[in-house]
Amino acid sequence: MKGFLIALGVILLLVLLLGGCGVSNYNSMNMASKEVDQKWADVQSSYQRRSDLIPNLVSVVKGVANFEQNTLTSVIQARASATQIKVDASTLTPEKLQQFQASQGQLSQALGRLMVVSENYPQLKANESFKQLQDQLEGTENRIKVSRDAYNESVKNYNIAVSNFPAVIFASMFHFKERPSFQADADAQKAPKIAPDAFKN
Repeated sequence: MKGFLIALGVILLLVLLLGGCGVSNYNSMNMASKEVDQKWADVQSSYQRRSDLIPNLVSVVKGVANFEQNTLTSVIQARASATQIKVDASTLTPEKLQQFQASQGQLSQALGRLMVVSENYPQLKANESFKQLQDQLEGTENRIKVSRDAYNESVKNYNIAVSNFPAVIFASMFHFKERPSFQADADAQKAPKIAPDAFKN
């Protein structure tokens, strides 16, 4: 009887320890997951800010006589393509993130080409609205980089939290899966070259 009680006590102690460990790990992983969700929302907000500036930019450029229509059309089409991709943080997969990143990269490239071409139009370079939009776009590209870096950092911390032992055991039980991060892409994700000096008289 004494042996039975000791064995029962040991089992109860193990259950309590595992339960406490499980609760602690769940809370840590849940907090890390929420942090990733918030950082992803910041990423989307930064990209949305850029998208919101483009109609005004297009409107200003359309007012310039003989502006290259192919360049303008590519910006409009790239924006339309980028805004069609909606990705929820909780269902973000490497494939979905790659698709999102590629579409935003195409928009970056189209904007970059527009800015280069605009240097051939003195009346556009002298336009105050265009200068202001150019400054806002430059600031937005910086915001995008900062928000992407912050997202990647939160993903790194989360992925460590769900893959370390013993958390990895509970991660599987509670369906915490590793999250994807942005990958460097020298071509698609290069920020448009928007040099302020190019627009000075």
